[in-house]
Amino acid sequence: MTAPTDFDRVLAVAPPDFDEADVLEIAESTFAVRAGTARNLGSERDQTFLLGDRAAMPSALAVLKISNAAEAPAILDMEALAVFHSRQADPGLPLAVPRRVQGSGRRLVPGSEQRHDDPAARRATIRRDGQRHHVRVYDVLPGRGRTDPRVLTDAALADWGAMVARVGRALRGYFHPAASRTMLWDVQHAARTRPLLGAIRDPERRALVGRVLDRHDDVVAPAWPLLRAQIVHGDLTTDNALTDDHGRITGVVDFGDMSHTALVVDLASALDSLVNGRHGDELFRAARLILDGYQRITPLEPLELRLLGELLAARAAVTIAISSWRAKQGLEEAAFAERYNGSVASTIETLLSIGWDEVARRFGADVPGPGGRERLTARRTATMGPALEPLTYDPPIQMAEARGVWMIDSDGRRYLDAYNNVPCVGHGHPRVTEATARQAHRLNTNLRYLHESAIELSERLVATCPPDLDTVFFVNSGSEANDLAWRLATTFSPNRGGLCSANAYHGISDAIAPLSPETWPGGRQPDHVETWPAPDSYRGRNLDPGMFEAAIEGLRSRGLAPAATILDGVLTSDGYPAVEPGLAQAWLEATHRAGGLWIADEVQGGYGRTGDGMWAFERFGIVPDIVTLGKPMGNGHPIGAVITRREIADRFAAETVFFSTFGGNPVSAAAALAVLDVLEDERVLARVVATGQALRAAIRRIARDYPVIGDVRGAGLAVGVEIVRDAVTREPDQALADALKGGLRDHGVLVGTCGASRNVLKIRPPLAFTEAEVPVFGAALEATLKSQLG
Repeated sequence: MTAPTDFDRVLAVAPPDFDEADVLEIAESTFAVRAGTARNLGSERDQTFLLGDRAAMPSALAVLKISNAAEAPAILDMEALAVFHSRQADPGLPLAVPRRVQGSGRRLVPGSEQRHDDPAARRATIRRDGQRHHVRVYDVLPGRGRTDPRVLTDAALADWGAMVARVGRALRGYFHPAASRTMLWDVQHAARTRPLLGAIRDPERRALVGRVLDRHDDVVAPAWPLLRAQIVHGDLTTDNALTDDHGRITGVVDFGDMSHTALVVDLASALDSLVNGRHGDELFRAARLILDGYQRITPLEPLELRLLGELLAARAAVTIAISSWRAKQGLEEAAFAERYNGSVASTIETLLSIGWDEVARRFGADVPGPGGRERLTARRTATMGPALEPLTYDPPIQMAEARGVWMIDSDGRRYLDAYNNVPCVGHGHPRVTEATARQAHRLNTNLRYLHESAIELSERLVATCPPDLDTVFFVNSGSEANDLAWRLATTFSPNRGGLCSANAYHGISDAIAPLSPETWPGGRQPDHVETWPAPDSYRGRNLDPGMFEAAIEGLRSRGLAPAATILDGVLTSDGYPAVEPGLAQAWLEATHRAGGLWIADEVQGGYGRTGDGMWAFERFGIVPDIVTLGKPMGNGHPIGAVITRREIADRFAAETVFFSTFGGNPVSAAAALAVLDVLEDERVLARVVATGQALRAAIRRIARDYPVIGDVRGAGLAVGVEIVRDAVTREPDQALADALKGGLRDHGVLVGTCGASRNVLKIRPPLAFTEAEVPVFGAALEATLKSQLG
């Protein structure tokens, strides 16, 4: 059988064998510690003693450690310097610090007399039977050693995880050449333990360890270069920490397994010790508590979390291999090794019993569940019911991740996103995700307490608006914003009627759904609402204010007048019709004459969607009374807002107090502030203008060959492509529009449909969409038209 002596001699050399008398003499002669007792604390490869005084009930004086004869001085120096560095980085860490040599064993490097961190001054050298040993003495830390991990409380488990992370963080800026050593305990070298497997007497256990090493070779090793790496403690287990009566760490006493390796190895090593003796669901529950503590200090990256189960299994496999080999060599007590290895093997069996994907999920990794789309669709239907809007495609797309303007499904297929306007600065924009995660890690509360981010956000929003719009309310969505806007309007105005465009959509609340004709149940119009048809410049219809004034008269005929008119500035649900500024001005003036307020719904058209201003209403040269925000405000994080005049807010405040639990919370505000920063720094609005022009021009070029494209319209990156049966009759063709939407999906592009006849391709990509994506979109549209029409 191959021994590990080629790269880890310490494992193959028996620990020192000094008796109590030897230890007492060494302590006094090298460190001037006059002890009366020396109790052997046990060690895998060294000898460690607790020194006590000569009293009948000895008090602890110090801890003396005699290193294995194979241990290199550079390793011991690395350990000492790591302790000094860590205490400087995190003074609260309870670390055992080696004392300075005081007696005959003193060995100083020249010029080091005044250096308190000289590692050579912290170890003595003794010789016995032709072998050299290094001796170190440490102050006694409080607590008891070798805590049974099975008795650790939930709080202790979380604290243990936090301590592992703190030590790792403290070592982040530390390096020592000796850390490049190859240690078998470091699972990056797990494959090197294969020669030791013959020492595992139980063939089933041997095969179990072999399976784990195979998995390590196939999955973990190829990913190793992608893992964060640094010097780590590597062995913050129950053997190397002292705990109080509650199981919380009071001292870290051994840095002997340090190496430069993947940071997550530190956590895997601790888990191997801390979940030992736990089985089934309890193992994972305990592990998640430890992970919670760790990630409060150092969040894991997705790959680290994905591989944590394999790393835990590899550490357990390495433990069994090394322990079995040492027991066979007589370096460990065989009966103890057999008992302990049986417990460690049960950890591996628990992991293997549910499969690696399920292990990763239970540790919190983002891994798709079993069963595929069909099972997921059935689960969705079973729990969410029939009222939920149907899935967009058949078969549906199961999205897994997204970046910028590209979305990736669970099969790894990429889609150009020309539909989702919520991530306005691009899916997963790092400025937004980092701001959100950072604030969530620090604090999330509400507006009953002062916090600067919401105040700054309100100031910056007001700065984008005309001067009269000076007061901000925060909510959680566009629906809530429009609901509050309606409350403001009906509080300020004595009227109770509402006006909206004929196919509008403004939200889901009981107050605002009546102002959303697109989703009226059975097409039934509420008594207090009137609509007017959107202008249709393609067909030359509804281009004067007459239809709007007729809607006001419709309310009057029922004894009502408008409290408010609400308008989506790009009329998304009406099919992105062109609206002349003069027409919009006439609508607003008529509303005011009738005693109503103008609500500019910027949930879809705002945040630079049109490119020629921050808000769609700016194109019309009007100043609304109320502005509502939602969808893109947090780039996918739920946040909405209402901006209005102070006199309107004051009238509302005279009747009630407004509070939204999550409205304006620090995390949402951080996301929204980051979005504003990106819009400015990346000069998004100018890009939107150029890209929108290029996109519409590309579609119009294609339309020359395909007369079913009746009209191409819109502003910025709010683009509508009207599909008709015939270029002369201009009859809407909903079936072809649906077929084109599905065909574009097949060609890797996502769009929607809108308009009263659902025949307008709705193109509203993230504002990260650039001219570079225009040819991709154009090629997909042309290919789809060709496949549908020949």
